Amino acid sequence: MDLRFKDELASMPDLRHRLRRLRWFRATFRASARAVTGVYGVHFEINDARLARAFLDWIEIVEGQKAYAGVNRADFIVFAGGVALRELIRQNPARALAQTDAPAGNAGVSTATQEIVRFWPEGFLYTNYCVSAVAAIHEQEFGAIPEIDTCADDLRTWWSYRENVAEVPAYAVAFLDRFLGGEPNWIAPDQPAARHAMQRMKPALEGGAPHGLPAH
Repeated sequence: MDLRFKDELASMPDLRHRLRRLRWFRATFRASARAVTGVYGVHFEINDARLARAFLDWIEIVEGQKAYAGVNRADFIVFAGGVALRELIRQNPARALAQTDAPAGNAGVSTATQEIVRFWPEGFLYTNYCVSAVAAIHEQEFGAIPEIDTCADDLRTWWSYRENVAEVPAYAVAFLDRFLGGEPNWIAPDQPAARHAMQRMKPALEGGAPHGLPAH
């Protein structure tokens, strides 16, 4: 996974709150597309209406589930990134143009990543944006980024990823968990209460749920 765009995001103060505003979401997504173009030579056409729908659906879901941030803040950030990825895949606001340029020879691009970009440029753009955003927010809030799993650079995984999310978009949450070294829940991937990291916090909840969070 190419995380060079993470540094650009991490330079923005209070990134977690900025990304919850449409203008910042739109601006950073377009900047991410330009970064992918600059490195991999793939040009994108962005549909602003679809991008806005993805944002509005994402923010509604995250705001409705934000009480889970009080259970496990680090994991909730990953969950929010997974939901954003799901909505980007559902709305599909980007379209890779037919003509591409070869990446510069000194770009430091791995052959594996180039193959993934050629295989699914839009999926790479959405995933790279969400992984970079999660990593940047973790860096700002916790001083470290999640460890990226090697499967993020495995074309076979991306074949499975593309095929599965085409049928069940919610699997995008589980694949993002997998790419970020987490333990996916394939049964209910977009339900925060079912996440393994949230479940492990159950002993801490026995005395009562956080405000706004139903006890289980």
